[in-house]
Amino acid sequence: MSGLQSAESAEKTFFGHPRGLMTLFTTELWERFSYYGMRAILLLYLTDQAHGLGLGESLGQAVVSIYGASVYLLSVLGGWFADRVFGARRTVLYGGVVIVAGHLCLALPATGPAYFGIALVALGTGLLKPNVSTMVGTLYEQGDKRRDSAFSIFYMGINIGSFSAPFVVGFLRREFGFHVAFAAAAVGMSLALVAYLLGRRTLHGRGDTPPNPLTAADRPGMIKVTVAVLALLGVVFGLSAWLSGGVGPKPVVDAISYLCFLAPIAYFTMLLRSPLVTPVERQRVRAYIPLFIAAMLFFMVFEQAATTLTSFAADRTDLTLFGTTISPEFFQSVNPFSIIVLAPVFAVIWIKLGDRGPGIGQKFATGLLLAGISFAVMALASEVVGDNLASPLWLVLVYVIQTLGELFLSPVGLAATTVLAPRAFLSQMMALWFLAPAAGQAITAQLVQATEGASDTAYFGGLAIVTIVFALVLYTLSPWIRRHTATGNPTEPA
Repeated sequence: MSGLQSAESAEKTFFGHPRGLMTLFTTELWERFSYYGMRAILLLYLTDQAHGLGLGESLGQAVVSIYGASVYLLSVLGGWFADRVFGARRTVLYGGVVIVAGHLCLALPATGPAYFGIALVALGTGLLKPNVSTMVGTLYEQGDKRRDSAFSIFYMGINIGSFSAPFVVGFLRREFGFHVAFAAAAVGMSLALVAYLLGRRTLHGRGDTPPNPLTAADRPGMIKVTVAVLALLGVVFGLSAWLSGGVGPKPVVDAISYLCFLAPIAYFTMLLRSPLVTPVERQRVRAYIPLFIAAMLFFMVFEQAATTLTSFAADRTDLTLFGTTISPEFFQSVNPFSIIVLAPVFAVIWIKLGDRGPGIGQKFATGLLLAGISFAVMALASEVVGDNLASPLWLVLVYVIQTLGELFLSPVGLAATTVLAPRAFLSQMMALWFLAPAAGQAITAQLVQATEGASDTAYFGGLAIVTIVFALVLYTLSPWIRRHTATGNPTEPA
């Protein structure tokens, strides 16, 4: 037994796990508190004419969508920095510091720093988000049976943070204003950093060094790639500004949308044309394409919790539930609460079913079908209530249905990505999975602007039809997908 293993086995445990799990659990709990706290009030702040930035409803929704897309887009960059430059531990630390700076900008009683603050939070979250989960995995040796249990505990921390944040931040926003609420998000992220720094010794050097550091020989190539990427960004943002007739939020929204659409197309083109990909692997990549589209459409629906569903909650919902006045932010706690209740049930069901359970394609299709049904319910609610206020139970039902869809689709997403990835591009396929929610939210950013003035019934109903139709198509493709996932193995030659 090595000295490191001896030290770890001698220390106290956290529910039978290494104490490093407690450090990462606490860090992620408070980071998610800050993230979901800000997310719950961001649209309300952007569109508030008296105390916020006074944007129009559709542009405000587009900005929130593109903020969410940027988080996932920048997660690809965060993973690269951890793998090649800083290591996971320092990348998480730097990301946390950037997030705190962003929340503090939003907490200032001035509109000038607001957009800068939003950008900082997106960048910091992109650096932090993919690497905390990675560090949980490094706490365990290959084959350690505690690993799955560790991730269950870790995800419980995520859901505790995301469940409590809308209540706390929503209350502060209602009683003391937006800037105090944003300050609470900054406090939450600061607590995450304190927990992370105080517990760094419990990580025993995990993530201290990049697993694949840049070498001197890599630098010329990296300089060329960096220059090319910066040139592309300049062209895209310049074109967006020209098409929009000037600078402002809209050209930024459009430019990031274009990047979110171009990135997965470029990835798939590279994978399908690379000489490093065998013919069998190329077929697996083709089988992954409908799954990627399904995930993109699912997250297009699911992530509208922070945009169109928040608008519906604020403007078209009776905010009285069981005799108690609630804030619009309350509804964003329904999903994490439902996850806490339903995830163990799903885990038991999948274990009981074993090999008799649905395949990856069927799970994706069911998740997408439920997302479409949730928007069909939204269209029905809008039509039924007309000019009156809807019962809050409509939104509660919608969030529960979406949670059921999430439990079908999201947990198997990375598994499908791993199974279908070419051996030479496993890391890049992980990055590709992050681009599905990025592209989905970019679609929303464009849709809410293109459909401005459309009724809620038409908007939600139209998206329900699109997602349900594709879900049915995916059901028919499931046997074909299953054949490829059954033979796919990224650790063995094809």
